[in-house]
Amino acid sequence: MIVLIAPETDIHNEILILNQLFEAGLEYYHLRKPEKNYQEHCTYLNQIDVKYHNRIVVHYFHELINTYNLKGIHFQEQKRRDHIDNPGQYFKGLNMYGKTISSSFHEPDDLANCEFEFDYHLLSPVFSSISKKGYEGRGFDVNHIDKRIIGMGGVTTDNLNEFNALGFKGVGVLGGIWNNNKPLEVLKKMKNHFEQ
Repeated sequence: MIVLIAPETDIHNEILILNQLFEAGLEYYHLRKPEKNYQEHCTYLNQIDVKYHNRIVVHYFHELINTYNLKGIHFQEQKRRDHIDNPGQYFKGLNMYGKTISSSFHEPDDLANCEFEFDYHLLSPVFSSISKKGYEGRGFDVNHIDKRIIGMGGVTTDNLNEFNALGFKGVGVLGGIWNNNKPLEVLKKMKNHFEQ
């Protein structure tokens, strides 16, 4: 499983590249644009081919799920702490039928002890980040945790076997694709790895 995270600030030809990545088989795209307001999120989504909207997971403005046919919603760590203890209230106004719910974690113990059943969990940093300088990897081994955990941090086409060995069910990638001058080739290599 490959989860592609949006670059925090827009990059040149981002939507064009994104549509190509979807066409090449990208199934999980996490729209994480902390600087964009609600209207800017809509403008961004409107530029993406509508047939790919069901592969997009939003980090902000979860109510977008009521307007667009999105894949799901994602809770960053603080938002999870603020809302998931009383999830019934939070989801009341959201049309979540058939949608995914995921969350970010930075400590394996928090993930293991979380009682809410997320569809999948992003854990970082496994290896030192490509996109965030000084974000040192911690080499988490999650083989003992019986949950669907996606490893993030320093993902490249060269270390996918290490993620497998550490017990991850897939990778969350940002810099490994967006900072590469051949993003399409990188995605295809990663897809091949997980389809074997």
